[in-house]
Amino acid sequence: MSIDFYWRLPTHGCHATIRRGSYDRGDWSPLKPGNQSPGLTPEGEDDGYRYIDHLSEIAKAAELSGFIGGLIPSFPNTDDPWTISPLLARETKSFRFMIAFQPGFLDPVHAARLSASLQRATGGRTVFNIITGGGGPSQLWWGDSFAHDDRYGRTTEFLDIFRGVWRGQPFDYDGRFYQVEGEHLSQLLAREEVPEIWFSGSSDAALQSAAKHADYYLSWLEPYAQITDKFARVKERTAQLGGEQKCAIRVDLVARPTEEEAWDDIRIGFENVSDATRAQWRGQPTDSVGASRQAALRPTEARHWEELVVGKNLWGGFNLLRGGPALGIVGSYEQCAEQLDELIRRGADAFILAGTPHLEEAYRIGEEVLPLLGRTAAAQPLLEAAE
Repeated sequence: MSIDFYWRLPTHGCHATIRRGSYDRGDWSPLKPGNQSPGLTPEGEDDGYRYIDHLSEIAKAAELSGFIGGLIPSFPNTDDPWTISPLLARETKSFRFMIAFQPGFLDPVHAARLSASLQRATGGRTVFNIITGGGGPSQLWWGDSFAHDDRYGRTTEFLDIFRGVWRGQPFDYDGRFYQVEGEHLSQLLAREEVPEIWFSGSSDAALQSAAKHADYYLSWLEPYAQITDKFARVKERTAQLGGEQKCAIRVDLVARPTEEEAWDDIRIGFENVSDATRAQWRGQPTDSVGASRQAALRPTEARHWEELVVGKNLWGGFNLLRGGPALGIVGSYEQCAEQLDELIRRGADAFILAGTPHLEEAYRIGEEVLPLLGRTAAAQPLLEAAE
């Protein structure tokens, strides 16, 4: 069984270490000694490097280390993935670019033409992470006040049209959110392959949309019983529609030669968290079911890192140390590989992995953890089933 591994490309800057929360790689914090891309010359002048130079190094490191591609996140405070992707495509050879975007902010016909053009220019290396938004202030930043289930209905219609016009024949659609008449891609563009679609969302409305359109259903890591149940529901719903659904997990790792070293990094990182970060950690209003499930994993007033241990080699405070989901894997190289094997056994067909700092950890995970997969005790049931 082939398992695809993607790496995460941090479009919002990066930290030099998981032990310290400052963004010293990129210009998301003031330019100062020790910053990289941009950095300072010995004379104190801007060294001329831009953050795209750092992202390029991460993409090349991930490609060299065995990752098939990279997720390019999209938030109000990040660079735009549609702009970043073609720039990084010129710096890599076969690396795929998973563009995260919210369908409601693009016309579906125009999005199809953009995508086909990017497929044509890169040799078919475009992948999509369709996100429908978590509501609250962040969603309003985009000017989008649609209710939760309406956003997923809009996403379904968007993807109906996106796929429909790609056939190269006149396509009509009369939906609640979109109407098109006789639209289609040119024959030159329509011959390109439709990008693989990864779909996120934990609500019933999200699962219904994913079952219709997703090649991969993508979830943040959750306690294993929850993730197993979620994947089973997704696959059951897809089967009811006559399809077959693959599932994927987005997760951070702190992998070190020994378990003690890994937890030591977590301990020091937790002890360095500021009160301002703790206040922000309590979260903003959201109607995202996935975000709410993550928030339920940890006590908001935890004062010791061990309070956030939620299972064997699982820690629920990663969003204190960097933005993103709360739950991640911590342990030795062998233990991290064993946890990934266990998730594969429970239904994961692919992963988006990450680590801080993204550049060095791409090499570390690729060289020390990925080669161990399939050799751990958790992998034995899969190996026996394959024989």
